[in-house]
Amino acid sequence: MEDAFQNDAIDAQRALKAKRMKLFITFAAGMAGLLFGLDIGVIAGALPFITTHFDLSSRLQEWVVSTMMLGAALGAISTGWISFRLGRKTSLTAGAALFVLGSLGSAMAPNVVILLISRVLLGFAVGIASYVAPLYLSEMSEKENRGKLISMYQMMVTIGILVAFISDTIFSYGGHWRMMLGIISLPALLLMISVFGLPDSPRWLASKGKFEKAKSILRMLNTTDAKADSELEEIHESLKVKQEGWSLFKENKNVRRAVYLGMLLQAMQQFTGMNVILYYAPQIFKHAGFANTEQQMIATVICGATNVLATLIAMKTVDKQGRKPVLKIGFAGIALGTFLLGVCLFMINAGFSALWISIFAILMTLFTIASFAMSAGPVVWILCSEIQPLKSRDFGVACSTTTNWIVNMIIGATFLTLINTFGIAATFWIYTCLNVLFVVLTILLIPETKGISLENIEKNLMEGKRLRDIGV
Repeated sequence: MEDAFQNDAIDAQRALKAKRMKLFITFAAGMAGLLFGLDIGVIAGALPFITTHFDLSSRLQEWVVSTMMLGAALGAISTGWISFRLGRKTSLTAGAALFVLGSLGSAMAPNVVILLISRVLLGFAVGIASYVAPLYLSEMSEKENRGKLISMYQMMVTIGILVAFISDTIFSYGGHWRMMLGIISLPALLLMISVFGLPDSPRWLASKGKFEKAKSILRMLNTTDAKADSELEEIHESLKVKQEGWSLFKENKNVRRAVYLGMLLQAMQQFTGMNVILYYAPQIFKHAGFANTEQQMIATVICGATNVLATLIAMKTVDKQGRKPVLKIGFAGIALGTFLLGVCLFMINAGFSALWISIFAILMTLFTIASFAMSAGPVVWILCSEIQPLKSRDFGVACSTTTNWIVNMIIGATFLTLINTFGIAATFWIYTCLNVLFVVLTILLIPETKGISLENIEKNLMEGKRLRDIGV
């Protein structure tokens, strides 16, 4: 009897340690997401003051926004190699250091050139965070909670955007754009400290032949040795493929299918038009009839809060309702929101000045944000980290993440030009058409992966099943 009680106490203590480690992993990866969101959100409030300070043209404004995406694309490409060779932990450490350097450089920039260089550094850090954090979480989580954990990372991104909007609003009263940009260095330092306490991914360790260390970490994360050993055995099976990375991509058509699907998913996410709302929110609200900066900033904060709340919905539904239904509903909602927002903006530009039109424009903006945040925002990152085979996961995620930031850069660098060329209403209608297309592509191509282990998804893919069936 005494031995039974002792064993129960040991099991309970082990379960508590595993829970604490998982919480710490979630916190550290979440900090990377927070910084990702801060750097995306901060420019919306800072840009009007930077424009005045440096007397920027529309083209230079687009470059201030889009150079971060250029850096993110470069970061994602480079991190594929760093993460593969040196591991997820080392990659996150490098990202944290670049967050500190980039935010301080942006805050102290004496001219536009230094500002643009600092924005590229920040982008490099964002590229690392957007690549490594979801990948790390997918490899460290149980299959039943994988969607929830990666959605949590996305929620931290939205919280970062909201905090940036609030911070921008506070500092906007004095026009302190340097403080808006520089304060991000504080959470970056906290991330750098946190990363030192993280274990490396057991799947990455196993891919490097470090099976004993991988087993040790799996046993630390699981409540029983049997469960950890079973998971390690599945990893062993997935490593029997001889090639890896680029060579596997060239030789295996099934790997190419997964890589192309990941790239398509990220392009779909960006072409929803969501990020132009985040990057240029004050300008959009100016078009909607909110003339002064205070009104525009308050409306922007409301957008950030909506983003956070809707992401909470995704966390609750993505492991219950599944990835595919949530995506279909989300793309359809974004299509409806951007269409009606375009109608409102068309009416305002045509001279209709009724207050209800401006209010409805704000509501449609919020509806569009909510539709994105509960669907494509988190779900695309979840799917991209799930569908890639272990031997080519770094390569595949690097390709999809790089696609995200290249498309993001294109959108950020062309939005004001599109408005000046076609008008703001027609610009949003273009995004409406794209989102309707994405509903169709989701039905035809996207798999349902909820509750399926990464190794089983890989097995189905390698057997040549249709992409939409690899999660069956």
